[in-house]
Amino acid sequence: MAALSGFLVLDKPAGCTSHDCVSLVRRCLGLQRIGHGGTLDPGVTGVLPMAVGSATRLLPYLNGDKAYGGTITLGLRTSTDDLSGAVLQRRPVPALGAVELEQALACFRGVICQRPPAVSAVRVQGERLYHKARRGETVAAPERQVTVHALELRRWRPPHLTVQVRCSAGTYIRSIARDLGEALGCGGALASLRRTEALGFGLEQAVTMPQLQAHPAPAILVQDPRQALLVLYPHHQLSPEEHSRWCCGQALPAPTTLIAGQAVTVLNPTGALAGMAVIRSPGQLQPKLVLDPRS
Repeated sequence: MAALSGFLVLDKPAGCTSHDCVSLVRRCLGLQRIGHGGTLDPGVTGVLPMAVGSATRLLPYLNGDKAYGGTITLGLRTSTDDLSGAVLQRRPVPALGAVELEQALACFRGVICQRPPAVSAVRVQGERLYHKARRGETVAAPERQVTVHALELRRWRPPHLTVQVRCSAGTYIRSIARDLGEALGCGGALASLRRTEALGFGLEQAVTMPQLQAHPAPAILVQDPRQALLVLYPHHQLSPEEHSRWCCGQALPAPTTLIAGQAVTVLNPTGALAGMAVIRSPGQLQPKLVLDPRS
């Protein structure tokens, strides 16, 4: 019988780390080979995909966009850019209407330069910033480019505004809250955040920790990894002859519809996931990850 492999999507509660979630899934499934896709801060809730078994090898290919719903509080600046940190400054919030807020939000759409929070998992000089912060060291993270595909105002009840965000991996919503507050002249900090999509999975596919712990057969909650990969990449299904060559790591003729450099999800003749490939010029499907159907 094939070993358990796939994705279990957790609806992470507030107050626990992503590593805590890994430990829970290991206990519930009785497996050690568990990884997660996209760290969530302890205070953030929502979609946390957990890779199970050989599906952990797929995580490098599942680095797609993420979506969030969050609330930003204006009128203050904190040490962590959210309400868990020490308040560094308070300022009055100006009278703001929908027009002023929309003008400010527009500056944070598209490709932007963003400085990660001083307390974050970003590495500077080989060490994560939150370790430096615990020692009292103040280190400014270097700016980096991220892409904000959508940033929409959903509600404005001064001093709180609720937004929905769709962004590239590596985007910090705390940084958007901080920088939006500065753009409005009053400071801002993230009050709450919930991730609604990650790695091709959404909240409708997620289970809570109590549901996982109470389930009589938690292994059936593990989802086929094809689902997310087929959302993110084009696919190619192998013929029986191609499958034999694929399992030996041999390059195959590439479909003419695919372009050089493109990643491709590869399915075996029965439609099961066979691995990942990349299109090499001229017209070659080069295996990058060959999955053993027994693993």
